[in-house]
Order: sequence, then C-alpha cells, then structure tokens
Amino acid sequence: MTVATDPTSKPLALVTGASRGLGFALAAALSEAGWHVLAVARTSGGLEELDDRIQAAGGSATLAPMDVTDDKAMAHLAASIAHRWGKLGLWAHTAIHAAPLSPAGHIAAKDMDKSIACNLGASATLIPLLEPLLRAGDGTALFLDDPRGGEKFFGAYGATKAAQIALARSWQAETARIGPRVLIETPRPMATATRARFFPGEDRAGLADIHDEAARLLAAL
Repeated sequence: MTVATDPTSKPLALVTGASRGLGFALAAALSEAGWHVLAVARTSGGLEELDDRIQAAGGSATLAPMDVTDDKAMAHLAASIAHRWGKLGLWAHTAIHAAPLSPAGHIAAKDMDKSIACNLGASATLIPLLEPLLRAGDGTALFLDDPRGGEKFFGAYGATKAAQIALARSWQAETARIGPRVLIETPRPMATATRARFFPGEDRAGLADIHDEAARLLAAL
C-alpha cells in the first residue's frame, strides 16, 4: 500500500474498484468531502491517476493495488484497516467484471467464472471481513445496482450482478436494526468505458457524467 499522508486524521472511506469509472469519481468526490480514501483496484496506473487528482485537490489517499477476487489479499486488507484505523466509515463497492455480451447458450466458461468471482464471490468475501469494521465506525456500505438480469445477451453480467444485489439486500435486511447501514442505489446511465463496450456506437450526449453522478450518490449518504 502507498500512503499519501497520515491517514488517521480523517474518517476512512474504502472504495473497491477505484481506478476507473464511477469508482474513480466516487473516490475523488469523497476525498474532496474530507474523507481519507483507501482506493483498491488491480490497475496501478488508474490508482496513480486518482492519487494525482486527489493530491492536486488537497486530499489524501492510500493506494492498494489489489485484486478483490484474491481472498488472502482481502483478508490482509481488512486486517490492515483494523490495525491502522480500527474502524471504517464507508465502503463503496464498485468493482465489477463486465463480461462480453453473449447469448446464454454461448457464454464462455472463463467469462462466467470471472463474473462469479468478481461480481458475487468478492462481495461474499468482503462483507464478513468488513462488517465489524463498519459496525465499529457506525459506517455505511454502498452497493450499486444495475438491473440487467434477464435481459438478452446479459447472462453472465446480469445474472452475477443480480446475485450480488440479492446478497446485499439480505445483508441490508439483517443489519437494519444493528448496523452497519447498507445502501443500494441505482446510478443513472453514464458515459463509461464499460457502457461503451456494452453499447458501441451509442449517442453518449444524453448520458450522465461520472463526477456528477458521484456527487448525486454521495448526497444520499
């Protein structure tokens, strides 16, 4: 992990999937709002770009180039948070594997395996690891819904994303009285690289800007 400044003087926000798209925008907005951001992603270059943006705005971040599908790495991450901060104020889970669109009868096994590991497995691993830290910090977990389950050609992505949200809704119901708070929000269609892969040639003029959408979602917190 690369630490930009003393991370213990501000409330801590963990963003998984912070190197691009809405995760990047949420991390930047959280830093501007006074959080210390613990940014997790596999892409070091994207994390470094995020850190440059945060530093330029006077914020602070800890970069953690890790794969959310690596259970041992996620256990190490949670242990590091417990050791350094002792609690967690916010977890925004934006990491996703967007498998290529394909008819259900032609989904490649490797694409389904990656989708299950990232979209469902990582959530199932992280929830029990982070729950006590969020509870200690009277914190909030934020999940982002994308209700494409059941749409044609979205079998791998749609099914595993729907499974992730089903898991989050169970956690939300279970913790409604005892915490942590679990929010599930649905972002507006945004001009992201992931959407461009799903809808090549789409007119992007009417799509939301990721930074505007990040601000809207954070207002719900």
